[in-house]
Amino acid sequence: MKILVIGSGGQLGTDCIEVLGSDHEISPIDFPDIDIAERDSVAQVCDRYEPEVIINCAAYTAVDKCETDTDACRRINADGPQYIAEIGSKNGSTIIHISTDYVFDGKKEIPQPYVEGDPVNPLSEYGRTKLAGEQALLACSPNALVLRTAWLYSAHGPNFLKTMLRLALFDPTRNVTIVDDQFGSLTWSYALARQIKQLLQTDLQGIIHTTSEGYSSWFEAACYFLEKMEVPHAFSPCTTEDYPTPAHRPANSILRNKVLDDHGVSVFASWKDDVDAFVAANRGKLLEEVRQQLS
Repeated sequence: MKILVIGSGGQLGTDCIEVLGSDHEISPIDFPDIDIAERDSVAQVCDRYEPEVIINCAAYTAVDKCETDTDACRRINADGPQYIAEIGSKNGSTIIHISTDYVFDGKKEIPQPYVEGDPVNPLSEYGRTKLAGEQALLACSPNALVLRTAWLYSAHGPNFLKTMLRLALFDPTRNVTIVDDQFGSLTWSYALARQIKQLLQTDLQGIIHTTSEGYSSWFEAACYFLEKMEVPHAFSPCTTEDYPTPAHRPANSILRNKVLDDHGVSVFASWKDDVDAFVAANRGKLLEEVRQQLS
């Protein structure tokens, strides 16, 4: 298939190119060669590549900055998916759009997970715009796939695990506090790319949850990762109240992949197994990257 990967330079976009490239004709594109907030830009790219499948990995993901940069956030996260859906549907493309756990308010009792049919109630501008993007896309393209994921990390680009590694390597004795009362499913973007490859062989549509199995707090995830990396640290847990941020974050971001499980097509492993595999494949690269940053 001819697949257009929008946001190809990001974590998931990079992994989609690697995972899908051996079986499909991939056209990677990213800003500024496409601006999904501009309808004409989306139309020109789609006319040029004539994709059978569009995977939209592009988003405004600076969650706290979204609270003040509201216009850009809405144009990218809400208007962009609508333009992709309008133009992609007109051209007969299948659309796969990446969304987020932040469409939920996180008020379910932990560890009860959210499933695809649960009511949405975003707490932040990021969550509100991502929900608007879901709704606009499905209104224009009912057969699209909207994949809600969470807590993504990879070997490419900035992410939580790399930040934790940098803090620990900079000063292993420094007491760094990490939030321990927000829970979710740390998800390797490479595993999500593999799930997308599997979904391309199905006729599923609509909203699908796509995270690793199991859950942890941010603190537990950071400590587990650094132990596997064999990097000493002096992290300690704190509460959300101890670490205020401009954007409200859901306390419970645990998603259950109910649609995948019901159809027997999930490829996800536990979050710990994926971190083990991630470290085994990338430990040397991760250490070298951070040490160059600190030198």
